[in-house]
Amino acid sequence: MIKIDIFKKIGGRYGAVDLRVNTTFQSGAVTQISGPSGIGKTSLLKILAGLVLPDSGMVTLEDEIWFDKAKNISKKVQDRNVGFVFQDYALFPNMTVEEHLRYATNDKEYINYLLELGEMKVLSKRYPKQLSGGQQQRVAILRALATKPKLLLMDEPFTALDAELKLRLIKGLSSLFLAQKTTVVLVSHQNDEFAHQNRNVFLLSND
Repeated sequence: MIKIDIFKKIGGRYGAVDLRVNTTFQSGAVTQISGPSGIGKTSLLKILAGLVLPDSGMVTLEDEIWFDKAKNISKKVQDRNVGFVFQDYALFPNMTVEEHLRYATNDKEYINYLLELGEMKVLSKRYPKQLSGGQQQRVAILRALATKPKLLLMDEPFTALDAELKLRLIKGLSSLFLAQKTTVVLVSHQNDEFAHQNRNVFLLSND
């Protein structure tokens, strides 16, 4: 279980926002974060990843402290075993699809499994500039999965996919999450994503 009780003042397109979150996210489940634009959904993911530090409060995973402002504890990003799917994909322009995965793991069998999962096998030698937006999005998802993270953070990860491909991918991801007991925190405005799985919804608001 992830316990988060934090405060962070963030700047956004609509001016400064006070991000206050005091909740828990269930381990081994998918938690969907919803809320209006500019409310701090992406910032919350970055706080969980350790990319952004709260102004106060604490974050724990199971019994492990990831952040505690009062005790001056902040677990390094690389020590959290977190996968992150960014909205802008954040791909390396000089790496092929396969190289993105090999950068994260040397397990050839698992790499092939991920390429099949994302329907990217025939595109494995292409560079990001040779891919469509939806294909780049899938690479970003597969790269985040390559390290077998215990926590996967996904920031609107299916926006560039057509409906049929999205359904196939979510079906495959659901099986993988169950097999690896992955905890997933997902920012999305769609209510049908992972609806058949153990999914919780957390509404982020100013209240």
